[in-house]
Amino acid sequence: MASATLLKSSFLPKKSEWGATRQAAAPKSVTVSMVVRAGAYDDELVKTAKTIASPGRGILAMDESNATCGKRLASIGLENTEANRQAYRTLLVTAPGLGQYISGAILFEETLYQSTVDGKKIVDILTEQKIVPGIKVDKGLVPLAGSNNESWCQGLDGLASREAAYYQQGARFAKWRTVVSIPNGPSELAVKEAAWGLARYAAISQDNGLVPIVEPEILLDGEHGIDRTFEVAQKVWAETFFYMAENNVMFEGILLKPSMVTPGAECKDRATPEQVSDYTLKLLHRRIPPAVPGIMFLSGGQSEVEATQNLNAMNQGPNPWHVSFSYARALQNTCLKTWGGQPENVKAAQDALLLRAKANSLAQLGKYTSDGEAAEAKEGMFVKNYVY
Repeated sequence: MASATLLKSSFLPKKSEWGATRQAAAPKSVTVSMVVRAGAYDDELVKTAKTIASPGRGILAMDESNATCGKRLASIGLENTEANRQAYRTLLVTAPGLGQYISGAILFEETLYQSTVDGKKIVDILTEQKIVPGIKVDKGLVPLAGSNNESWCQGLDGLASREAAYYQQGARFAKWRTVVSIPNGPSELAVKEAAWGLARYAAISQDNGLVPIVEPEILLDGEHGIDRTFEVAQKVWAETFFYMAENNVMFEGILLKPSMVTPGAECKDRATPEQVSDYTLKLLHRRIPPAVPGIMFLSGGQSEVEATQNLNAMNQGPNPWHVSFSYARALQNTCLKTWGGQPENVKAAQDALLLRAKANSLAQLGKYTSDGEAAEAKEGMFVKNYVY
């Protein structure tokens, strides 16, 4: 009753003032200001993402930094020189018919501006093969202050201007890799930092015409079982999609590069391809919207054959997304060893690359069998505390 009296005496005009106050008392229109992403590249982003996520094709990750490329070259007795890096990258991109199995290639900045040993731009070679050129844009991992010896990924400063230049050079998608370590937690701080950084990068990339590959890698390091990996992966992807939505990222114009859900590399209980498939697909169905066109898995130190078997198992039934691969070592390991830095081995090395590319193409279609695989292709490539 008191509130009604207050309303009557304080806010309602007197009866004699009704006519005079009617216009003033009418509700005023309110202007709501909303910031919406410009979307200048929306159609192109969707088209690029669908092209990369095309049936029977996946991504060749050849974006190793010069330092990491040097380690690969050292493993076959070569010096880390620009000429040797150029020779190896030329071998990869000129493999005849590579585009039948590969839809995108992630490049390091040096490679994006590099020519082959014959003087032809690498970007042009890829385009002729109907392979979309991409570019690694993060600036690497650094210690995360206030965490449990965890890392965060740097590179947001100046990203927009760099990506605008990459687009002009011919790149049409980008990659940003951050990591989450299970043995070190992961802490809430590390997960949120990883998710926020990926979201900001994705939004900036789309504004500059590049389809962002979103990659929060859950490292294989550790003795934990597959259930613990699943638990952490759910948290990481929930945070990542929350912050991407906050940053107005268009899900139809992104690609994901997740880790498969596997036990830690030092866990005694190994998982079959069927178990990896069951856990990984359950994660995807719980966390990934069907608007996302492609899931391009990283191999993360699995053997060449293991990575292919696990991918094949995930494609035994229909999925709402294109489930494919974005492999580096799992495509290149045998190829690199076969080459050995010798010009006379280039064709044999390219054949080895094409063999692995075709195997993973079949796995994307759910038609791969491991019959006839060489023993070397079954060797694990896990490296503890791996950086690149």
